[in-house]
Amino acid sequence: MPTHIGFLRAVNIGKRQFKTADLRAALVGGGYTDVETHIQTGNIKVTTPLRSSAKVEADLEALFLADRGFEVVTMVVSPAELTRLTEEAEKLAAQRPPTYGQYLTFLKNKPDAETAEAVEALSSDGETFLVRGRVVHMLYDVPYGTSKAASLLEKKAGPGTNRNLKVIRTLADKWGA
Repeated sequence: MPTHIGFLRAVNIGKRQFKTADLRAALVGGGYTDVETHIQTGNIKVTTPLRSSAKVEADLEALFLADRGFEVVTMVVSPAELTRLTEEAEKLAAQRPPTYGQYLTFLKNKPDAETAEAVEALSSDGETFLVRGRVVHMLYDVPYGTSKAASLLEKKAGPGTNRNLKVIRTLADKWGA
């Protein structure tokens, strides 16, 4: 059965609580196996007979809505995709080392060429945005918390969730292929 890596958007923020034990219980109750989580920011690994990432995303979102009563936008990649994305992020960082860090934003939908161009145009002094498929690589020479462009990303490209490269590396080491 295929394994999928999921990134949940905006959980455990304010009233949108989904504690790890509850999340695992919901996933097991929803028929997923080999369930693992990593820190309480919505990183999951599951096994399911479903093969399509889009179908897994839709199934997880329906499961979370039924369990929590609020939407949890979810982006899913395969273990091989996770490894490839990590390698790509590290290559970009080697070409243009960020002073303050690197983040990857997993978008719900792959942006068209015009949208990808608009996202990359958010780059400015201290911030570089590079679109690669459904992922935006964000390299910072300013502290992430001071970024003005990061808040505009979803307005341009739709919903997504981001993780710093350290978390992505850790997940790729644990769950990648």
